[in-house]
Order: sequence, then structure tokens, then C-alpha cells
Amino acid sequence: MNQDHIALAERAANGDADARLTVNQMAHPMIRYQTQSFCKRFCKENRALFICTLDDAWASASKGTDLCEWGNGSYGWMLDDLTKPQRLHRFEGREGAGLNHYFYAIANSQPFYERWKDWRFGRKVHVPTYIQTLNPKAAQLFLALRASDPLPLIAQKIGESLEKTEKLCHQMIALLTQKNRLHLLNPEKTISLTTEECKQEGSEDDTAQEKDLPFFDESPESREEKQKIRKAWTRLTTLEQYILEALLIEEQDASDILAALKKLKITIKKGVSPEDTNRQQLYYFKRKSLAKLANLMEKV
Repeated sequence: MNQDHIALAERAANGDADARLTVNQMAHPMIRYQTQSFCKRFCKENRALFICTLDDAWASASKGTDLCEWGNGSYGWMLDDLTKPQRLHRFEGREGAGLNHYFYAIANSQPFYERWKDWRFGRKVHVPTYIQTLNPKAAQLFLALRASDPLPLIAQKIGESLEKTEKLCHQMIALLTQKNRLHLLNPEKTISLTTEECKQEGSEDDTAQEKDLPFFDESPESREEKQKIRKAWTRLTTLEQYILEALLIEEQDASDILAALKKLKITIKKGVSPEDTNRQQLYYFKRKSLAKLANLMEKV
């Protein structure tokens, strides 16, 4: 089968219309799933202002309002990222991996998620809150380190002395190391495990790329655990999913989440209005949601 997929990918990369249609259809289930997952994670107040094009039950906006642009936009971006000619040319189907496995591995990689966020937020790189509190110019410093700028240039950018800039760099690196987040300073690079050589694609959009981790390298236990999490996750309420994603995945500050709940008039505790909800109640809700997720995983 994988030889057929290799030939199919090559024809699609070379512009064959029928092959392109088949490849797009193969990528569709993964794109559909990830589009809903990524888009809802950052939907926030959009669902109250626009009609969602991905999930009719998701939007709370009244009929007659405009359609949200991010759903279709995300689908188009993912389709282009997964099936562009350069990506299809790199597919070799090693160890029996098919195109669907190839798409699965890329779409579930952290770099793919980061590239989507770059597109979604205008190529804006998220600077963690704990970094921003280090110094008024910490965000600028973080981005300069991420770009691998030399120390003298960084000092010039932030308007500080070389000695103070070096001290700030050490503080930032120490904090990131302590939180196991040092990888945030490393822009994604092209490392392909499905080709003999690692080639960097020429366009600007390809500077941040994923490691094409082969699907077949994942252990059965790890794959089973992920499947359990996905199934259990779908049984959580939308609010539970939002709180867990915001606090654990996106590492948003509790005050920002409380402000969003207040703005959307969403309560997390019966009898307590969004305006009166505090951090303690938010963290308690998080612990309850995690316990519920663990319980659901045992039953899957």
C-alpha cells in the first residue's frame, strides 16, 4: 500500500488534479479534528459574536450575525501545510507508513500547533507571563534570544548596557530551565526522519517546521493512553475543557481567565456570579475537572 501512497504523493506534488483531490480527502479527517480542537481553544468571545462554521452547537451568537472567519481559515491553512508539494515530496513511506500516518504524525506534533498559532495570531510568539514579570523589557529580550541575536545587538534593542543585558539573559534562562521550558527559546527546525537528508524549504513560511515523527515509532501503550485521553476529553463539558486548556496547556494567568468568564457571564460555581468568582474557586474547579477526566479514563 505504501508504494501506492508514495506514487500518489508524487503525482499530487507534481500537480495531478485527481491525485491532489485524493490526497486532500485523506488529510480531511485529521484537519477537521484539529481545526475544531485548535480553533475552539482560542475562540473566547468570538462564539458570542459570530456564527461558528465548524460546529453549529458551539456558537452562542444569534442568527443573522456574520460567520466566523477563523474556522474556514484554519482549515485552509492546515490543508496547505499538510499537503503542499514540498511536504509530499519528502514522504517516503518508510517501514510501511502510509500518507494518513504521515499526516497524523505532523498534525499531532507540537511544532505544527506552534505554526498554526503563529498564523492565527499574526506570527506572534507567546511570551509566558512569568517571563514578562521579570523586567519591563523581558518580552523583547525573550524574542531576541529566540531569534539567536548576538548579545551586543540584544543590548542595543532593549536599550540596556551589555552587562545588565547579560545578567537578564542568565535570569531568564535560569527561570525557563527551572520550569522545564527552555525549549521555548528554540524556533522549530526542519528535521525529517522520512528522508535521507534534512532539507530546509526555501520560503519564509517554511522556516519553522516540524519533526516528521513517524507514526509507527509510537508505542502501543502510548497510543492507547492518548486514545483514552481523547475519548475521556470529549465527555467533559465545554467549560471544563476550556478551564483545563487555559490553565494547563496555555498557562494563562488566572486573572485573565476570570476576566474572560466575567465578560462572557459564565459561572463555574452554582450560586456564585462570574463577578464574584475568585482564584480559589477557579483552581478548585480545575482540580474537580482533572479528577473527572481521570475517572472517565478509567471507564473508557
